[in-house]
Amino acid sequence: MPYVEVRGNSIRVKWWSGEYKLDNDGRPTKQKRYESASGPEPGVPFESEEQAHNYGLDRESDVRNKRNRRKATDRMSMGDYCDLWFKSVDLRFNSNKTYKSRLRAVIKPYWASWMLDEITPLEYAAFERHIRAKYSPNYAKDVLGLFRMLMDDAIVVYKLREESPIVEQRRRGKYQKKQAARTKKKRSLPTTAVHQLAVNAYTVWGFTGWAYIWTIAFTGMRPPGEMYGLQRGYASAHWPESEPDEELREEIGDRYQNMTALRVQYQSLKVGREAFLSAPKYDSWRTLVIPPFLHDMHKALLDSHDKPWMFLSIAGKQLLETDFDGTYWYPIRDGADARAAGPQKARPARPKIPAVPEMAGENIYRLRHWHKAKLDEPGDIPRVAVEARMGHELPGVEGVYSEVTVPMEERVVEYLQAVWEKEVVGAGLWTPPFPTPLPAELVEVPSPLFSGLPVLE
Repeated sequence: MPYVEVRGNSIRVKWWSGEYKLDNDGRPTKQKRYESASGPEPGVPFESEEQAHNYGLDRESDVRNKRNRRKATDRMSMGDYCDLWFKSVDLRFNSNKTYKSRLRAVIKPYWASWMLDEITPLEYAAFERHIRAKYSPNYAKDVLGLFRMLMDDAIVVYKLREESPIVEQRRRGKYQKKQAARTKKKRSLPTTAVHQLAVNAYTVWGFTGWAYIWTIAFTGMRPPGEMYGLQRGYASAHWPESEPDEELREEIGDRYQNMTALRVQYQSLKVGREAFLSAPKYDSWRTLVIPPFLHDMHKALLDSHDKPWMFLSIAGKQLLETDFDGTYWYPIRDGADARAAGPQKARPARPKIPAVPEMAGENIYRLRHWHKAKLDEPGDIPRVAVEARMGHELPGVEGVYSEVTVPMEERVVEYLQAVWEKEVVGAGLWTPPFPTPLPAELVEVPSPLFSGLPVLE
């Protein structure tokens, strides 16, 4: 409703313009922007409060019915709008990088010569056809989704358009589910297939590869970022004693006296050519209790090298520097022919690696899904414990009032150890010997060791 102010002999009315104020970085705030007038025309004052109030009501009606058109001088090019929009949104680091790339590589070049308010449904339809023809279905979907966000904000936040050029198709007749919307049917993934992946990883990568596969399968950590970012000091061999946050260390000291646990504190990523540490996806910092067999595996791996990371490349460097899919994952998943040693033994000889049919075409992320399914199998592990382990938050009242207790975590450890003993060791599946520990006199850096990489806030 308009607000009328009387000051001496003057009357002024204020009304909401339909827009919100921007902060110093151009981001919209929650504070409404008001306009005001002291008369129906310049130089003509209101004769009464009622006249001023009615004038304000008319202006608010213009806002509601989109009659408050901007002047031609307020028009904005699509390129300038993309820059304004990107500057105004508050995104996580990975989303920031992704959106910036799609704007720069696809959206801005296509609409370079267009004004924002010139884009009609016909032009958008041509743009959609172009995108779907040129790019993969998933990438096209992401680009079109970002364009929709741009148009929605142009209408609701910035008032630079009156309506969206994206016209929803009205369905007629019998409903048929779109192919793209169908959930991909997962193949059954038995423990024997996970074991074969681990064996293949051992052939490609040694004991590090063996431990890498089982770590994802029995912790559900997100590859690649969280796996790349697991530092020595946050591994169960040293944590929680190595926890640098004194308050957290005191809080969890008693809780994990009888269990081993690692800490998901960071993910590792690259910006340009520089490596950084960042918070896990969705800020899902969490403590993961692990079964004894995995703790022993991790301790043996850390004892075999003196680097800051749990998992190193074949060359003994950080995995972030590698072509992980091409060098590691594809041979592990799809198999590879036997090969002889390369010149000057730069490339070691390797036997034939069998493919894992159950994983054909799958991302390594499938092992995280396997972990979730395994935890769901027994039916007596509370949902809150499972979702917390996966780095998810439960919605609604359940998420507010539920919490993970020590008995829940003890049940997780007991169950995962039983899975290993029954489905791997008890089934007679092959396991490699632990690596030889590094001689103490060769260890130049103290343990635990943190990477020292800069942390992106």
